[in-house]
Amino acid sequence: MFRRAILALFAVWVLGWHEAAAQRPPTIAAAANLNFALTDITKQFERDRGARVEVVFGASGTLTRQIRDGAPFEMFLAADEEFPARLTAAGLTRNAGAVYAIGRLVLFAPTGSPLVVDARFDGLSRLLKAGGVTRFAIANPDVAPYGRAAEAALRTRGLWDAIRPRLVLGDSIAQAAQFATTGNAVGGLIAYSLVKDPALAGKGTYAIVPQADHPPLRQRMVLLKRATPIVEQFYTYMQGPSARAVLVKNGYEVP
Repeated sequence: MFRRAILALFAVWVLGWHEAAAQRPPTIAAAANLNFALTDITKQFERDRGARVEVVFGASGTLTRQIRDGAPFEMFLAADEEFPARLTAAGLTRNAGAVYAIGRLVLFAPTGSPLVVDARFDGLSRLLKAGGVTRFAIANPDVAPYGRAAEAALRTRGLWDAIRPRLVLGDSIAQAAQFATTGNAVGGLIAYSLVKDPALAGKGTYAIVPQADHPPLRQRMVLLKRATPIVEQFYTYMQGPSARAVLVKNGYEVP
């Protein structure tokens, strides 16, 4: 009798667990540069459509590896086109997806830094020659497209070899921005979308890096094979006027 009661309670618990799991909102993976913009868009989506999605932010390369390893994401918004293309080639996506935004890179210096920012990196060059660059933040180029863009921009200006020993690499562009904006480095190359956050107002200066200095940051999104109807709706919503307006407000260009 006691054993039957325990089994009955266990069955109720399992049923409740499955029901709770079924009620959880679907999860999507997104590049860290989208931290502020996508948070606003998902809230707007919930107001407009009455449905929720949860977002996990990270470096595009790291998220790609997690998806290939079986992470239960239903959609992937990357910071470039290469990482989604790898997933498509592996047969993990519905199709090749769509470019939803074009990102921009900025040279940022926190308040009190000796670095004078400008689009041509002249101030950074002078500070390097004077020995004043102790640490300089970028995202890890191996996993973060914004890190690759930063490396390309530094190479374009002939500064890569000199600054490389002084680099502090963020696991994602969000961590690189944390290093660059909190005084842990004299500055850094980070996403324009992150310095547009009102919380950073008055905390430093920045200059937008010319797009010709690095490969374009064309950001592609893809639906994964397991995508549910709510995520399909969100994918369409990302291409609509409401989401595009938020992206533009946060410093992106939209195709």
